[in-house]
Amino acid sequence: METVKDLLPAKLLSRKDEITADFIALAENHIASLMAGSAPKRLSASDFGKLLFIHPRHLTTTLKLTMGSSVCDYMENRIIEEANRLLAETDLSIADIGQRFAYSEATNFTKFFKGMTGMTPLQFRKSHLKS
Repeated sequence: METVKDLLPAKLLSRKDEITADFIALAENHIASLMAGSAPKRLSASDFGKLLFIHPRHLTTTLKLTMGSSVCDYMENRIIEEANRLLAETDLSIADIGQRFAYSEATNFTKFFKGMTGMTPLQFRKSHLKS
C-alpha cells in the first residue's frame, strides 16, 4: 500500500522533513527556555511560523503530514512530559511548575494538566509518591 510519502516528490518530501526538523529544534529550545524561566510566554503556531519564515497553516499541515500532530499537540505533549517529570522528581509547588510553562495562574495550569491527563497535578504527584 502506498503512503503519502511514496506519492510525494523527493524534493518536496525533503523540504517537509527540513521544516519538521527545524520546528522540533525550535520547540525543544523553547521548552528549555520555559524550563529555565527565561521565556515570557509560550510560543504559538504563528510565532513558530514567523521564526521559520513560513505561514502557520503551512507549518501545521507539514507537521500533520510528517509527524501526525499539530504545533499545539506537540507543545502540549512536551509540556505535560516536563510537568510530569517536575511533579515526580522535585518539590516545586504546582504554582511554580505552572509558572515555568508561562501559566500566570496555577488554576489555569491545573485545568490544562487535568484536561490532558485526567488528573490534577496534585493527584499525579501523590500517585507517584506511593510508587
